Amino acid sequence: MRAEARLADSAHFWQDALGVLADYLRIPCLSPAFEESWKDKGYISQAIELLRSWAEATLGARARVWVSEVPGRTPALVVDVEASLGRDPGPVCLIYGHLDKQPPLGDWGEGLGPFAPVGRADRLFGRGAADDGYAIFAAIGAIEAAAAGEGHQRCIVLIEASEESGSPDLSAHLDALAGDLENCDLVVCLDSGCISYDRLWATTSLRGLISGTLEVGVLHSGVHSGTAGGVVPSSFRIARALLDRLEDPGTGDVRLGELRGTVPNEVVEAAAATAAVWSPFSDLAVLQGVELEGNSEEDRLLRRNWGPALEVVGADGIPQAATAGNVLRPFTKLKLAIRLPPGVDSDLASDAVARALTGDPPHGATVRWELEAAASGWVAPRPPQWLSAAVDQASMAAFGNPAGEMGEGGSIPFLHMLTERLPQAAMLVTGVLGPDSNAHGVDESLHVPTAQRLTAALSVVLESHGTATK
Repeated sequence: MRAEARLADSAHFWQDALGVLADYLRIPCLSPAFEESWKDKGYISQAIELLRSWAEATLGARARVWVSEVPGRTPALVVDVEASLGRDPGPVCLIYGHLDKQPPLGDWGEGLGPFAPVGRADRLFGRGAADDGYAIFAAIGAIEAAAAGEGHQRCIVLIEASEESGSPDLSAHLDALAGDLENCDLVVCLDSGCISYDRLWATTSLRGLISGTLEVGVLHSGVHSGTAGGVVPSSFRIARALLDRLEDPGTGDVRLGELRGTVPNEVVEAAAATAAVWSPFSDLAVLQGVELEGNSEEDRLLRRNWGPALEVVGADGIPQAATAGNVLRPFTKLKLAIRLPPGVDSDLASDAVARALTGDPPHGATVRWELEAAASGWVAPRPPQWLSAAVDQASMAAFGNPAGEMGEGGSIPFLHMLTERLPQAAMLVTGVLGPDSNAHGVDESLHVPTAQRLTAALSVVLESHGTATK
């Protein structure tokens, strides 16, 4: 199929898909980590039903569409599309996405809201637009285009509902699909990012993650600061001292050896090459005068993709400034997110964090560390020659530029899991989370032209997978 026709077909497909995507954006289907009553609320089921009915109507008799139900777990949507090359059963391509969402976070821009989709210029705003609601539409659009072209092998689209919680439920659904995935030789993950919107970007590595809450207690109840200040130790100061055990407060460098890794030489060379032509941090909403960490763009790429980092992402026990009285607070509770370099063992790192935070607490304060999740990072297996060629061909056809490779600073826990389950499968990890997409933040948006082009590019990869495995 000629590139112009492929892009035109993708744009036409997305004209219809955007309406259903907008309906999905209206559903507050928060991930279980942010909505304990997810089952009673029914929003995840509502989102699955919306996407299920759309997939059935779009694919018709060529596909078997069902909801995977496992007791005590969030459901998952499965779309099993028979091969269009006359080889079914045969090689299988697994295409992954998720439909659960992050919470709104804060105040969105004027006229925007997390669950009120708005189209402006070439963007569609709403929570979950780019992370990762677009995925099922891109997957099925690519399958349809490949079927109309040179054909594709059997494709299984798996859309889970617990990714933003660390994918605790995904393993159960993979167990249920084990028989269908025996011949899986290609995995496509549509939940990653891109440095720019001018080419197809393949993710080569992801960091791991430790998340949990640190609570420091000093009193049964708050006491007037004039009575207790200078006598009862501050829970905030103690928490700050404990965090200093993990990182250097002056530089942000992580101190624990168990949280640091070795950066391969080829990664350093790739970072230098990328930094020479791109400025991936230019779109950060940094206040005037704030100096970024790292000595250069190359150094910052390595720090983001292969370095450990600590962030306090939430707090309890601290009243809002407008309503805070002069009280020495009884406790401080902080939610921590610690990024781990690829290759670092998350279990060993988690044990080191627990020891550092709870051992010999200052002033004998009560200190509790509650681990929420620990996931190791991921390094992409070396792709087979056909896939490398297909990705470049796809990028040229859909974007007009050769494909790019990039490490990612975020985490996709399921990739490490799936690499262990399907060691024989080649992997393509890509996505639309590029400049100003604001995943997890306010004003999240999907760059629609990139979604259209990625769909067209993925159709090329699926066709190549079909011909490579004939």
